[in-house]
Amino acid sequence: MSSVAVLTPESFAEHRSGLKDQEITGCVPEDEAYIPTYLEAFPPLPEKGAPGEKAGEPASAWGTKIRPIKASVITQVFHVPLEERRYKDNSQFGEGEEAKVCLDIMQRTGAHIELSLAKDQGLSIMVTGKLDSVMKARKEIVARLQTQASATVAIPKEHHRFVIGKNGEKLQELELKTATKIAIPRPDDPSANIRITGTKEGIEKARHEILLISAEQDKRAVERLSLEKAFHPFIAGAHNRLVQELSQETGARISIPPPSLPKDEIVITGEKEAVALALSRIRAIYDDKKRKTTTISVEVKKSQHKYIIGPKGNTLQEILEATGVSVEMPPLDSGSETIILRGEPDKLGPALTQVYAKAKSVMVVEVTAPAWLHRFIIGKKGQNIGRITQQLPRVHIEFTDGEERISLEGPTEEVEQAQAQIQEIIKDLLVRMDYTEVIIDQRFHRHLIGKNGANINRIKEQYKVSVRIPQDSERSGLVRIEGDPKGVQLARRELIEMVQRMENERTKDLIVEQKFHRTIIGQKGEKIKEVRDKFPEVIINFPDPAQKSDIVQLRGPKNEVEKCAKFLQKIIADLIENSFSLSVPIFKQFHKNIIGKGGANIKKIREETNTKIDLPTENSNSEMIVITGKKSNCEAARDRILAIQRELANIKETEVTIPAKLHNSLIGSKGCLVRSIMEDCGGVHIHFPSEGSGSDKVTIRGPAGEVEKAKKQLLQLAEEKQVNNFTAELQAKPEYHKFLIGRGGANIRRVRDRTGARIIFPSPDDTEQELITIVGKEEAVRQAQKELESLVKNLDDVVEDSMAVDVRHHRHFVCRRGQVLRELAEEYGGVAVSFPRTGANSQRVTLKGAKDCVEAAKKRIQEIIEDLESQVSVEVAIPQRYHRAIMGPKGCRIQHITREHEVQIKFPERDDSAAGQEAPPQENGEVSPEAEFVPRKCDIISISGRAEKCELAKVALLALVPITEDVEVSYELHRYIIGQKGSGIRKMMEEYEVNIWVPQPEKQLDVIKVTGLVANVERAKQGLLERVKELQAEQEDRALRSFKVTMSVDPKFHPKIIGRKGAVISQIRKDHDVSIQFPDKGDEQQDLIVISGYERNVEEAREAIQQLVAELQEMVNQDVHLDPRTHARIIGARGKAIRKLMEEFKVDIRFPQPGSDEPDKVTVTGLPETVDNAIDHLLNLEEEYMLSVTETETLAAYMKPPSRYGGGGGAGGLDDSSGGPAKGFVVRDAPWNAAGNKAPDMSSAEDFPTFGTGVAPKQASAWGPKKF
Repeated sequence: MSSVAVLTPESFAEHRSGLKDQEITGCVPEDEAYIPTYLEAFPPLPEKGAPGEKAGEPASAWGTKIRPIKASVITQVFHVPLEERRYKDNSQFGEGEEAKVCLDIMQRTGAHIELSLAKDQGLSIMVTGKLDSVMKARKEIVARLQTQASATVAIPKEHHRFVIGKNGEKLQELELKTATKIAIPRPDDPSANIRITGTKEGIEKARHEILLISAEQDKRAVERLSLEKAFHPFIAGAHNRLVQELSQETGARISIPPPSLPKDEIVITGEKEAVALALSRIRAIYDDKKRKTTTISVEVKKSQHKYIIGPKGNTLQEILEATGVSVEMPPLDSGSETIILRGEPDKLGPALTQVYAKAKSVMVVEVTAPAWLHRFIIGKKGQNIGRITQQLPRVHIEFTDGEERISLEGPTEEVEQAQAQIQEIIKDLLVRMDYTEVIIDQRFHRHLIGKNGANINRIKEQYKVSVRIPQDSERSGLVRIEGDPKGVQLARRELIEMVQRMENERTKDLIVEQKFHRTIIGQKGEKIKEVRDKFPEVIINFPDPAQKSDIVQLRGPKNEVEKCAKFLQKIIADLIENSFSLSVPIFKQFHKNIIGKGGANIKKIREETNTKIDLPTENSNSEMIVITGKKSNCEAARDRILAIQRELANIKETEVTIPAKLHNSLIGSKGCLVRSIMEDCGGVHIHFPSEGSGSDKVTIRGPAGEVEKAKKQLLQLAEEKQVNNFTAELQAKPEYHKFLIGRGGANIRRVRDRTGARIIFPSPDDTEQELITIVGKEEAVRQAQKELESLVKNLDDVVEDSMAVDVRHHRHFVCRRGQVLRELAEEYGGVAVSFPRTGANSQRVTLKGAKDCVEAAKKRIQEIIEDLESQVSVEVAIPQRYHRAIMGPKGCRIQHITREHEVQIKFPERDDSAAGQEAPPQENGEVSPEAEFVPRKCDIISISGRAEKCELAKVALLALVPITEDVEVSYELHRYIIGQKGSGIRKMMEEYEVNIWVPQPEKQLDVIKVTGLVANVERAKQGLLERVKELQAEQEDRALRSFKVTMSVDPKFHPKIIGRKGAVISQIRKDHDVSIQFPDKGDEQQDLIVISGYERNVEEAREAIQQLVAELQEMVNQDVHLDPRTHARIIGARGKAIRKLMEEFKVDIRFPQPGSDEPDKVTVTGLPETVDNAIDHLLNLEEEYMLSVTETETLAAYMKPPSRYGGGGGAGGLDDSSGGPAKGFVVRDAPWNAAGNKAPDMSSAEDFPTFGTGVAPKQASAWGPKKF
């Protein structure tokens, strides 16, 4: 009798209960149920197949054999001896350069590197990762952590290419394998030495590998044999079989050039003996064929040559194989029809027969079919024709576009079959296919097609037809419809209806300024796509940008066009509103401050005001900043920009009341009047209100003194306009204007003072460059006009005069490309001054021009000569290290001094040796007492000019020498002045244009040094001291905020004080502006809460917490027992129901944790009254839910009877009366029932080990989850 074993605990009965009843019992009576054997229940895993096992044997019960998986990660360990370590500083192991290098290599290669130090101070390195990463990392480690040596190895030059390999692959592999760098000389370098760099071990390995490659190549030989091309086919054999056999027999590689290549050289490579053997065999074949063969020539039509050659030359090879005769064909691009046959005389006849047979083996037939049917004959993606060509691969079928014929070419029998099949297809198609042609105006074609072919594709799919619409370039209106006869007629009708509908469509033109077109269309057409999607039946056409047209055309159904037009008009109205433009004049020097560092300021203003702000380019003379957007937003942006300017400079803004009716006359033609006032008053900005606003306020903005001057002139001009306004115009050549104005405006000022009239010259932008305008009282204007006309008349009288100028002064006038002469010509009405040629030794200088101009120019030249003769040279000693600072960016500071004082300044040659020496700094404007400044040649700056002007220039130069001053600042405040990542100190240096030096923290000095120009240093000192005051005030505030109070609160109240997600404590912190700290879990005193902030706020927060605790102390805890089956329903989805209940009754309800000793105990916390009410409500809910639970369980008992192994009621139970545990799953012939064995202990970790980490298992069946 078989032994029986119980394998599982009673939990297995639960698992079996989910199975269908018939699966368990089948047709066997319950008391005689079949008990499976152990091997049937648990089939063994397949063992590794034996060598003799057949492939056809059936697979085991466990399926096919699993292939072993190869590890993708490898580990390599190698050692670097102490003497070969590059970094030997043992004190910093793990922190020094070695660690940094390894970190860098890990990031670059993706390999993991571990370093360890051996007892002998050698370095052990373990590299883990994918093979490729490990090899690269190892190479880099050796190169960067190990000292490098180098060696050379000499091999023959012709072997170098074998070391390099194809595309350098062999060399790369060798470098990775040996962790070395191998340098191979270039082909044009006569040297044969290969240099290897790396570790000693790596060099030895690489040297060995290179010598092996060379030794292998030494055994090889190359032979080149030139034989007549005509005999190559006999050496190669049919289908190259003879040459392949020859290569296999001799071991040599034989390369024969292909027939298409006009070369007769055969190359043999391999070992010397093999090459020699192959060479002798090839020569023997050649000699034999040359002796035995002869040739005949035949004429065959050129069109039939391709049939003799065959696909890829196969037919020629077949003839060679069958007869041993080589057929030589003329090139396909030549006109020759002569074919040469070469072979033994007795075999030429059969070969010729085959050539003729092949030439005539192909026939050409034409089948007639309407051209429109061709694509249906071919079929979708060539299906129909592909079927024929698969059956008859040697038949070539060709369709001719636009012609009603199909050409078939191939073997006679196959062509006839193909012809019959195609004719059958044509016959079938003519029965069930039809076509029609419709004339449709070309302008409707793209509407018929629709967007992305939507309309035409719908018609094709709906009616199963093909519609051919001609291209625009064809200029044809013929539309062809092909397909099922019924479908063709339906498609034709729909197309005609569409055309009729389009003819009845409405077209509407919208006038939209072209500047808005791109905005409406949007980037990559995104915005217009949204409009088109909203109105799919409306076609929107924008004009070409080159046409400069404002007309946007809408076309479609009347209602849709109207709706689309309204929608677009709304968009345009918004654009117009947002395109309001405002120009703000801002002094050029403040533009960089408005932009801010990295554009921060301007970006912030743009984002916050939602405007577009455009600044003039850096090299532009314009000061206008243009703001675009909504009017209110533009004005807000303007105010913010002006506020920045006011903060940065002593800019005054004032308003003048002038009647609006006078504004246009005050502005003048093209702004000439107002511009002349702005130029007179140092570039102030005068802003008139917009026309039609009705405002009388005129704004003047600029430096305080200039604003007052401009205000006075503007009011004077307004008074003149009101009293007696008269204007006159005068024509004068533009070159005379400077002379009329005079140096510094002296001439024109005299005329203005004498007459009281205002004289306005045209600006460079004006079109009328000769027009001079005179404004004022009529009498004053007439007098000024008379004086100016007299001056202009004199200027028109050209005279020629001369004067004597000492030769030594000539160079001053003609140097720098005649700059002085150009300035004279500009200033004195274009007078021409001619100096004699160099070397002429003449003092005569000729002047030609208007009489007054010539006289004035002579006078000016005389002044220049007097300056030159009275010129002195003054030296200024300034240390060389300050020279660059004095020059300024692009020498702007020096240029300013030379222009202002009319002097020449020369800097010495730079002495680099002297520049390296440290010199004591100037502190507080004086040289440090420890070392006196001793001028050197490289420190001397030379100033040339009049004595008094040289002195002024000297003072100006010395004022540019930077000084250093100390500012007393407490050491504790230094880090706050520096700011985060140096932002604070950097901002101050940029703002005041100085250099600020803060001492190192370890020195703990209370001094900050400020270096720069005197004025800038003073401003920086003031700014620094103000910052110190701010920081001290902040410190005092921090001290006040640091008041702390500790209060003791029972830890059980802490969660309630904190509240859900910290809501309660966050509110207290916010209300009282304090910081509240609760104890950490590990703290000894778990009851202490620390409150910090202002004293008053802290006290208030403490009172709030105490009040909260008092309320909590009044609360009670009461337990209520509720059936666990109702808990989930009381809690609700994601706790929604219980939260609502807690809020309603103002209580806290806690349910037991899973696995609790008392699973039915629920704790309710709150005020006594609310707790009682909540408990009553919970008990009512339990009663209500229990009815539902009982009903569900009763129904389940009927729906799913218990398993026969489950121990429940029913006829199938094995032991109903006992009510004890089920026997579980029973098997026969189990291994533990054999003699001497015992059943396994399921509680033993050794018999049943745990997989993976020790995570506590869920309360589930031992056999896994139930499967229903």
